[in-house]
Amino acid sequence: MKKFVLYVPVLMVLLLCSNSFAQLNPLSAQYFNNLYLGNPAYAGQEKGLTVNMSFRKQWSNIPGSPLVQNLTADYSKNKVGLGLNVSFDKAGLQRQTRVVGTYAYHLPLNDANQQLHFGISFGFMNQRLADNEIVGNTNDPLTANYNQRETYMDGDFGLAYSSTKLKVEAALPNLKKFFKRNEIKLADYSTFYSAISYKISISEGVDGIGVEPKLAYRGIKGFDNVLDAGTQLTLANRQVIIMGMYHSSKSASFGLGLDYKGNYLINGSYTTQTAGLSNYTNGSFEINLRARF
Repeated sequence: MKKFVLYVPVLMVLLLCSNSFAQLNPLSAQYFNNLYLGNPAYAGQEKGLTVNMSFRKQWSNIPGSPLVQNLTADYSKNKVGLGLNVSFDKAGLQRQTRVVGTYAYHLPLNDANQQLHFGISFGFMNQRLADNEIVGNTNDPLTANYNQRETYMDGDFGLAYSSTKLKVEAALPNLKKFFKRNEIKLADYSTFYSAISYKISISEGVDGIGVEPKLAYRGIKGFDNVLDAGTQLTLANRQVIIMGMYHSSKSASFGLGLDYKGNYLINGSYTTQTAGLSNYTNGSFEINLRARF
């Protein structure tokens, strides 16, 4: 029992640090390659069916280091977009599963490809401790009380404006916590997300080059708001992708990918650790895959 009592404070610190890292540095795919991750208004923005998969693992040999897996699928028909967003987070003993379905509406404004986008997601969130991996007394009431918490409903709301070159967006994630501000929580969470980007075409054709600078501003409960600033460079008719972004949490993301004919994408990125945790662990590596049908 003494071993378990000593283990609990360490466990809670790891859980809080791992969750804080996930909120301060979300999946980098949400900035350019999978906008649906950050804003439900983008579900079904592209015609047909789009499937995205993301995997992120911290570059560390420490047992229980954070791991994030995500799957999104969205489909458009006429002006309506439907989506599914499934995420699984693993950090220490904590397991978090979130599944939401999305309805989006894309309203054309004129013939210049200007649109307003509205989206709302609803689903559930489940948080549990892997009691089979506990070193110590697995019957301790602390674990039982944690795992007896009910699975709860959750959702997101977002809106956006887009044209051929310009994108402006805002989203409210974690709606349950937004409307119940006094709800007891385990760790910090995202409170809002906003971004603006502009595509610049330098040249067209086989050797075409494009640049898309982007600014994002987001909130995390219990932390200073974070400003993200960076750009994505596309080469070879937008099939080779190079991304770089600086975060005001004193970390940075770098990515390189291949987008074959706009239908099949593979992208890898590395995010350095935030300044507050850089002395304890390193950054994380992320893989993103996308297919359009």
